[in-house]
Amino acid sequence: MIDSEILSLAIDTIRIETEAVSSVISQLDDKFVEAAKVLLACKGHVLVAGSGTSRAVGERLAHLLSCCGTPSLFIHPGDSQHGLAGALRSQDVLIALSKGGETSEVNYLASVAKKCSAKLIGLTEKPESTLGKMSDVCLKVKAPEGADPFGMIATGSSLVNAAYGDALCVVLLHLRGYTLEEFSNTHPGGAVGKKIAGLTV
Repeated sequence: MIDSEILSLAIDTIRIETEAVSSVISQLDDKFVEAAKVLLACKGHVLVAGSGTSRAVGERLAHLLSCCGTPSLFIHPGDSQHGLAGALRSQDVLIALSKGGETSEVNYLASVAKKCSAKLIGLTEKPESTLGKMSDVCLKVKAPEGADPFGMIATGSSLVNAAYGDALCVVLLHLRGYTLEEFSNTHPGGAVGKKIAGLTV
């Protein structure tokens, strides 16, 4: 492969992923609003779970929710079968991510959420899946065909799910009236902390 072909492939990849993320706009509906209201009303913690690439997306989502004023933690679905499921309480909300909705360890944790009367929000491209059927709010999030190499390596689809999660984070930030001052209390470190200090002096 010559240099120009390498660059062309890279450019095509970014173009495909840009179009995939843009497709999220048409997927925002009343279920999104319902999920935002469930998260806003949560009196406990928001726990986020996913395996594989969904784990990376879930960890990012939990972090950004916390940054935006919604206390959240990532919970490893595999460890949930070894005692960690005990972290779930009735006042919590579990956000479970699974592309096909049939990841066994994710669905086990989801079943625990249902048993303890925690709210369950499922992010999946298949509402008819086990996870989709269990969910109190099922968010159908699907990347366009061709967004992932082989239709399986979650490059574009992970960005689609991340963008959907970002929309939830920003909406909740505004619904809560979460301020820069509040954010500064939890992010005093690094370049961001220095920038905030300069703005709030």
